[in-house]
Amino acid sequence: MATSPLHLRTEEIAARQAVMALCADANRDDLDAALQALEAPAAEDLRPPETGLVMATGRIGGDGRPFNLGEVSVTRAAIRLPDGATGFAYHLGRDRTKARLAATLDALWQDPARRARVEAALQPAAEKAEAARRQAARRTAATRVEFLTVARGED
Repeated sequence: MATSPLHLRTEEIAARQAVMALCADANRDDLDAALQALEAPAAEDLRPPETGLVMATGRIGGDGRPFNLGEVSVTRAAIRLPDGATGFAYHLGRDRTKARLAATLDALWQDPARRARVEAALQPAAEKAEAARRQAARRTAATRVEFLTVARGED
């Protein structure tokens, strides 16, 4: 069965989003270690990393009307590699170096020939992020309360 180019493009977008989510979860040292392992070329700033504010919104109960929760700091970076590949990254917080490292990894990942190596270099960061998620889930589960419905008789 043949697959449509649109279907392949959708899968590629989802894969890129997963890598960028991993970069957002990873700390600066993990991203730097991944780039060192890849022996990444020096990147040129298309736009120097900059920090600004965006409005975070929420919904009561997850599906109610949206409301403004408050402003959060976001840092963005845009780079170009010597071969012309471009990468972009947005991160919560003010760490400009982390945003630039993530943008470099994004540019490297977009080249299909480098994709597997980039994902392999990010594997230690993925394992750390998964361990942190499991630990947070265990801590949350420890505070879980089970409520039982009790029928009261008024007789």
